[in-house]
Amino acid sequence: MTGLFEEYSEIIPEFSLFQESLYTSIPTHIRINSLLIEPVSLMHLLEEKGIRVTRVSQRYDTLCLAPGLASPGNLLEYFLGYIHPQALTSAIATLVLAPREDSYLLDMCASPGGKSAHCAQLMNNTGLIISNDLYISRHMSLGHTLARLGVLNAVVTGYQAQEFPLKQRFDYVLADVPCSCEGQFRKTKDEAIYREDKGKVKLPDLQKKIIIRGFDLLKENGQMLYSTCTYNPEENESVVNVLLNERDAELLPIDVAFDIEPGITEWKDEKYDKRLARAVRFYPHRINSVGFFMASIGRRR
Repeated sequence: MTGLFEEYSEIIPEFSLFQESLYTSIPTHIRINSLLIEPVSLMHLLEEKGIRVTRVSQRYDTLCLAPGLASPGNLLEYFLGYIHPQALTSAIATLVLAPREDSYLLDMCASPGGKSAHCAQLMNNTGLIISNDLYISRHMSLGHTLARLGVLNAVVTGYQAQEFPLKQRFDYVLADVPCSCEGQFRKTKDEAIYREDKGKVKLPDLQKKIIIRGFDLLKENGQMLYSTCTYNPEENESVVNVLLNERDAELLPIDVAFDIEPGITEWKDEKYDKRLARAVRFYPHRINSVGFFMASIGRRR
């Protein structure tokens, strides 16, 4: 176990427990799609099939843990669009953004579509969602996800996120950016170490361009969520710090019903804006899901 993410030992609390958690499988979480079915009705349907699901929190009635459900994508309820398998922390990102009905929303890096569809659910299929993804090869699966889940208020575009046209401003921008995906490293020791080595992709330059463009696309009172599924401060706090230095941006408080850690304000020889403590970090030994980083961003008043 020694050596796995050792460089983060000073910033991840209870580091030995964190390392142990990396050798357990990520549990199955599902999101109930209230666009097509009421959560209580869906839970009854699954119980009749002998499938037990439990809500992860009383605050969020559509997010459920499904222990023992290895292949939710094989269920009829999946094909009917009643459920969507999704990492718990991934779904939390959309809940943090919390888009309102009748708003304009841009999902800058939308594939495979789970967050766009969740936004449509929170917006009750009103307003407009631009589900953008650069790679045309992903558009078919992205469109399929939106269609399966009954999304009626989204269109798919194929721009580079960092060069998305500035012709339209948005009430909400979701920037779940390409990252090194360290938060997904689970399962066996050999696989985890292999993926850790392979995951050291130099992405901060791209991420900084995306967060700047996303902020520039916000309306005056708009809100942006920057998120990654990685632990690396160079892809997280360091990127947000650039935005705080280059734009009139503010970090908004994040309130979720889960065990979180605040963002860090220094890493190695670099010191960040103290406001980075308002960002949040999710670790697998605290919340049994994919590791995540989130920063909620608005304009400074």
